[in-house]
Amino acid sequence: MTSTPSGVVDADVVVVGAGPAGSATATHLARRGLEVALLEKTQFPREKVCGDGLTPRATRQLIRLGIDTSTEAGWLHNRGLRIYGGGGQPFHLDWPDLADFPPYGLVRPRADFDDLLARTAVAAGAELHELANVTEPLLDERTGRIVGVRCKDGREFRAPLVVAADGNSTRLSVAMGITKRDDRPMGVAVRTYYTSPRSDDDYLESWLELWDGPAGKSNLLPGYGWIFGMGDGTSNVGLGILNTSSAFGRTDYKGLLKAWLDTTPEEWGYRDANMTTPVRGAALPMGFNRQPHYTRGLLLVGDAGGMVNPFNGEGIAYAMEAGEYAADAATEAHRRGVGTPSAEKALQGYPSRLKDELGGYYRLGNVFVRLIGNPQVMSLCTRYGLPRRTLMRFVLKLLANLTDSRDGDAMDVVINQLTRLAPAA
Repeated sequence: MTSTPSGVVDADVVVVGAGPAGSATATHLARRGLEVALLEKTQFPREKVCGDGLTPRATRQLIRLGIDTSTEAGWLHNRGLRIYGGGGQPFHLDWPDLADFPPYGLVRPRADFDDLLARTAVAAGAELHELANVTEPLLDERTGRIVGVRCKDGREFRAPLVVAADGNSTRLSVAMGITKRDDRPMGVAVRTYYTSPRSDDDYLESWLELWDGPAGKSNLLPGYGWIFGMGDGTSNVGLGILNTSSAFGRTDYKGLLKAWLDTTPEEWGYRDANMTTPVRGAALPMGFNRQPHYTRGLLLVGDAGGMVNPFNGEGIAYAMEAGEYAADAATEAHRRGVGTPSAEKALQGYPSRLKDELGGYYRLGNVFVRLIGNPQVMSLCTRYGLPRRTLMRFVLKLLANLTDSRDGDAMDVVINQLTRLAPAA
């Protein structure tokens, strides 16, 4: 990587955004021998609105990055989901025992998690530039291709390939004319932390029904909730609402969170006096709601490309997976000579691979969120579905996208066939 006398930094690839998407992309690129400038608009450590819980799918990507996911390395392990719904006792489902995925999930605060991923990228050879707030792309006047970015403080970073990993707002993608698709789902999530005796928990907790009083005897509230023990004396507690719900955009989310938590046992600690941070919210761009994922030298990764799973709101696993796919395509293009027809074919392979790997699954998810946007549909599903353990194991595999690609059981075969037959999102 070089810096010109005017302060312009030249690299093989510029990655904008050092969250999980950007840091994973940068790590894979650097390990493939490319010079990478990784830009972060803030400074580590920094907070991000998130549930802090990771499924085995995200755990697999961390292992592929070479990150130690042991408890000794500061990770809290979980063995599955505890599901509340239908007005009865909670239902426990362990993560499936698969060849393709580890049998455990993880919990770690995003402030620490993102810092760890960024430092992993640096250790791989990427050059991290903090307080680099990108404001606009630099374009080749002749071809219209992106050739770099300019920051708010005037700094310029130039490269023949740029990765937009700058989150849901992704000003870089918008500046390149890539806008959101209104026919894809969008969610909003809010969360906060409470001191709680339930901090050490072997299960991630999912609430499929939210009530403002006794379950089944009060008002059913919109959305779904979660409670994740952090292992440090606190719980991450939050809720999400989809834009398929009539309450989307018209709800006092903080009031909704309080109304739900006031129905939980007081000894759990989820009351205002035990809250350790303000309630904060974030958008959940789902189902590939921003496309194309590659155009004119720009690759979209993570939330910038709307890669949140519509079934369960998980984004980190898919951000890191897409980062690896983008690194594969960018590396191949670099070897062929960026700008040549052959290199362009390699880059077009990135969106094709995304559609092959996730397009059918996301299409099913887009249908799913339209159905559960109706609280009564969700209520029927939980009331009649939860007591059926075999059905719920199937649902867990489907919602968390956890199946073996080869030699799986009958459930894996059905889910894999469904995703292959569905048209790509």
